[in-house]
Amino acid sequence: MAHIILQAPHLPAADIERLAAVACAEGVQEMGPTACRLLNVDPETRAEVLPMAQAARMDAAWLDEVHRLADCKLLAMDMDSTLINIECIDEIADAVGRKDQVAAITEASMRGEIPDFSESLRRRVALLKGVPESALEQVFAQRLRLNPGAEKLIESAREHGLKTLLVSGGFTFFTERLRRGLMLDAAHANTLEVANGVLTGRVLGDVLDGAAKARHVRAMAQSLGAAQEQIIVLGDGANDLPMMGEAYYSVAYRAKPVVRAQARFALDVSPLDAVLNWFRRQH
Repeated sequence: MAHIILQAPHLPAADIERLAAVACAEGVQEMGPTACRLLNVDPETRAEVLPMAQAARMDAAWLDEVHRLADCKLLAMDMDSTLINIECIDEIADAVGRKDQVAAITEASMRGEIPDFSESLRRRVALLKGVPESALEQVFAQRLRLNPGAEKLIESAREHGLKTLLVSGGFTFFTERLRRGLMLDAAHANTLEVANGVLTGRVLGDVLDGAAKARHVRAMAQSLGAAQEQIIVLGDGANDLPMMGEAYYSVAYRAKPVVRAQARFALDVSPLDAVLNWFRRQH
């Protein structure tokens, strides 16, 4: 029988009872102040219950079976607006007064309105020409923050034997610092060309786009012998969809509608470590 994990900063008892009734749940199991499990729900109610939960500002994860976290092998994440709170390229552009121009292209790309991610990235990077390299350090130190629950999610994944992968259409300047700081197993991103301490407005080599993200996830999964059911991928923008397609646990985090519609799971209101409540955690 299926289960539904409900999560939100506040879980009103009346809403839980209403959802449990519609789902024909055999019971409700409390999992702490921000999570509960509806036990043995009727599979026929799925199409009705999940939109009801979303309307009530709850994250609802429908699980036909609850596995152990240790049964998974790979946790892969996007960086900008998923693992961290900002779009790094927008903040870099702020150093030369071009944030609005760059952010408009970023938004259109993430919504899927510019289908060629490489083109959108090159257009944005061109607007960074003349930015001093020191501006990147300022963005990292002053503006970049991990999204809530990021450290706990990564630490728990590592404790349960999962490998961790950061795959970003952003820049190696940031992914490498995060890889070291969070002790991630691997990170891939784009490299900004720098000459005489200033950005040239170009990316070195091929752009890491959605297809490349998927290739990195697939390659690491193959090296680990990980089946789709053993892969967790988190993302928020349209260029994350190809790599999310590699995972059973495809998670849309505060995502654009086009991404949320295609992901199996969504975190609209809960922190990143809410993923952990979908699993039995013992080894």
